[in-house]
Amino acid sequence: MSPVAQRPRTVAYTMSRFPKLTETFILIEMLELERQGLRVEIFPLIRECANVQHADAQAMVERAHYCRLFSRPTLDAQIYWLMRRPAVYVRAWWRAIRGNLSSPKFLSRALVVVPKAAYAARRMVELDVDHLHAHYATHPALFAYVVNMLTGIPYSFTVHAHDLYVERPMLGEKIAAARFVVAISEFNRRMMIDLYGPIAEERVVVVHCGVDPALFRPRERTSRSDIFTIVCVASLAGYKGQRYLIDACARLRDQNVPFRCLLIGEGEDRPRLETQIRDLNLEGHVVLMGALPRHQVSEALQQVDVMALPSVVMPNGKMEGIPIALMEALAAEIPVVATAISGIPELVRDGETGLLVPERNAAALADALMR
Repeated sequence: MSPVAQRPRTVAYTMSRFPKLTETFILIEMLELERQGLRVEIFPLIRECANVQHADAQAMVERAHYCRLFSRPTLDAQIYWLMRRPAVYVRAWWRAIRGNLSSPKFLSRALVVVPKAAYAARRMVELDVDHLHAHYATHPALFAYVVNMLTGIPYSFTVHAHDLYVERPMLGEKIAAARFVVAISEFNRRMMIDLYGPIAEERVVVVHCGVDPALFRPRERTSRSDIFTIVCVASLAGYKGQRYLIDACARLRDQNVPFRCLLIGEGEDRPRLETQIRDLNLEGHVVLMGALPRHQVSEALQQVDVMALPSVVMPNGKMEGIPIALMEALAAEIPVVATAISGIPELVRDGETGLLVPERNAAALADALMR
């Protein structure tokens, strides 16, 4: 008699938005788990609708479990848990409300997350999910926390950057209830231990994000162009620090350096950066490329001399974790210039794998680019 084939272990994933162009690390993590033989079920909180997305995300989009708040399946799930586990269901609501009372923004989102988690909990039981992993310690981790309360399915979550540095609703409770917690840097792990003590020391492990080496490969050695080409791959947001890179570009121009600077990414700071480029008469040097899928980013890295990412710490504490864009550049053997904040020095060792400069210092950035 032939042995009965074992079913593959099933891991559910949740994140705020999917598919999100800037969160390739989640996509490649799920793809790798499937390559290793696990079954991945995806429960995004919101379906991201964007003009540009990664080609290999489409198959996952088609089978993701999207949930509309005002829908019959979501309503049915509330009734299901209220009938099956009324005390636990009410307790989940109470903890979510109590834990987010200090922030109107987080409270309003918790009122959406709990019913969606109730829907997902019922589906995960039907799908025989073995484990649930959430990316980000805010709303996705709350989602996992509620699913765990309702079903007992163990969960874990990855802590990245803003979800630790800015606001941390219920983070201690989420850590205590999790099977384990992933920090993307030693910097993040140390911060959580300082904040939450022995339970964080016991539960938090460091797993650095990765890149696809088949896509981000060492660039081919070709004859060098006379135009020094800088690239910055990042969303156009204040904490990414592109304004200081543009100021540094003005310094390079004033020193008669023949260069061009490509800003790959999109975001709310585009109008301000366009004005800055125009005011400094840099239209012929600095180009806003917009958002690009990762295969086009890989192609762009083959044509440049250096990656610059002048990240900064914002007044509210918002900052980088460890930028994947720097990892992709280093995988392509591109020299990098970055700022010495958060977990970046764990990746970029000054003078060895790149150059580190103080944040908000255009002069130091220009000097490092010249070097």
